Amino acid sequence: MKFVAATPVIALLALSLATAPAPAQDSGFSKLDPAPPSLAVDAIVKKFGEREAEFAQAREDYIFRQTVKVDCLDDDTKKIIGEYQQVTDVTFNSDGRRAEHVVFAPPNTLDNANILMSPADFDEIEHRLPFILTTSDLPKYDVTYVGRQKVDDLDTYVFDAAPKRLEKNQHYFKGRVWVDQQDFEIVLVNGTTVPQDTRPGHEDLQPPFTTYYEQVDGKNWFPTYTKAEGILHFAAQQGALANDVHMRSTVKYTDYKRFRATSRVIYDGQDITPDKPQTTPPPAATPPK
Repeated sequence: MKFVAATPVIALLALSLATAPAPAQDSGFSKLDPAPPSLAVDAIVKKFGEREAEFAQAREDYIFRQTVKVDCLDDDTKKIIGEYQQVTDVTFNSDGRRAEHVVFAPPNTLDNANILMSPADFDEIEHRLPFILTTSDLPKYDVTYVGRQKVDDLDTYVFDAAPKRLEKNQHYFKGRVWVDQQDFEIVLVNGTTVPQDTRPGHEDLQPPFTTYYEQVDGKNWFPTYTKAEGILHFAAQQGALANDVHMRSTVKYTDYKRFRATSRVIYDGQDITPDKPQTTPPPAATPPK
């Protein structure tokens, strides 16, 4: 998010953006057990990277609805003073290529709070919130084993991940990852995007986020819900006071449906591929009320 100075405003209570808060430990999280795992840590990391890559690839064959909502809050009243919202059906066109159909997009009122959505914000929604540590991503990261922890009914391994180096014009994830002990699948991530542009007058900031995954079809674990919230610090500019802006956003991924097959099964000259893809895109769903 970028801040566009207009008239001086009273600075809000500042919070640190440097680290992402861990998910609430009183809502389904057991005490973290630092004991080493029975399996080699490198083997666990390799396996969950492979699984994450499989799911990311499988998701390319699914249609789904993506609901994005970004709010700027008044910290005194807790009321929304600016909002961006868009509901998009991610589907395929008649040629079988990815297509996005916006089905709901009320007027963007973030400018009421002098906030602009930046290209980095949309890039984060598309690339870093859903999948973060596939096999191709892992060489870019230092992944450290932290311990074991029960999350609701799942027994998980817990890892901290941070980029090994920061490359120009590239963004990365920094935070904590929970991996199911039985199937080696990432079920929860909590962290922030790095680096962020903190140059005074040029700030482009994103709050810490948490992404939850669910098994949507009895096989594939896909992201279903992301929540990001934090107070972003924007330095004084153009005669205005410094501003600490409370931002909260959610991204929901719903209505996953397999649309196309990636392989064909031919038996006795007949195509018997299960779950054959549709030949035409499904009709756009009606906008939410």
